[in-house]
Amino acid sequence: MSKLKEKEKAIKFRKKGLSYSEILKEIPVAKSTLSLWLRSVGLSKRQKQRLTEKKLASMKRGWEACHQKRLNITELIKNNAKKEIKEITKRDLWLIGTALYWAEGAKEKKWNSGVGLKFSNSDPIMISFFLKWLKKICLISPRDIIYELYIHKTANWKSAVKYWGKVISIPSSKIRVYFKHNKINTKRKNIGKDYYGLIMVRVRRSTNLNRKITGWIKGICQYCRVV
Repeated sequence: MSKLKEKEKAIKFRKKGLSYSEILKEIPVAKSTLSLWLRSVGLSKRQKQRLTEKKLASMKRGWEACHQKRLNITELIKNNAKKEIKEITKRDLWLIGTALYWAEGAKEKKWNSGVGLKFSNSDPIMISFFLKWLKKICLISPRDIIYELYIHKTANWKSAVKYWGKVISIPSSKIRVYFKHNKINTKRKNIGKDYYGLIMVRVRRSTNLNRKITGWIKGICQYCRVV
């Protein structure tokens, strides 16, 4: 096909509203050549709209492909990392739980002595892990554990109570509910129907246990030479 015929065909395609990439599939010339041929060809409003929509759709497909690639890489990293944890000994469990309480538990202060064991979080897996630690390491009886739900008054607290009852494997009636009266002002995503408040785990007569955990924390710090 001569260059003149290729040009005429390209102009014809363009007037039909085809994009450069669509035309290049039919007429294999340099993109710069095609641009030169078509620079004076006008498009209708509808044709411009079609090209814009096609471009946006292409961008969306590209974004979705990149997003899926990131998800696949993330999953691969997590799976490989998970395989590195070959076993958890009782000592490992003891130290992990101690560090967890260090981060999220209530501590006794000089100006606030006699603090019992209190641990609060909104992560169901973390709560489940901490309860396992309490029972296996601290030998706490389930009868001595108190559960308190702190939730915004505007939330569906009845649904939240049922949710935490399933997580903890206890009757919903054993969870005490306390309402937060301040407005929700957060950038977190777990709000709305995915918002189940925060669970506080308390242990009866546990002031000395809390002090013991503080000693464990100090022992870890001393061994790691951070104090």
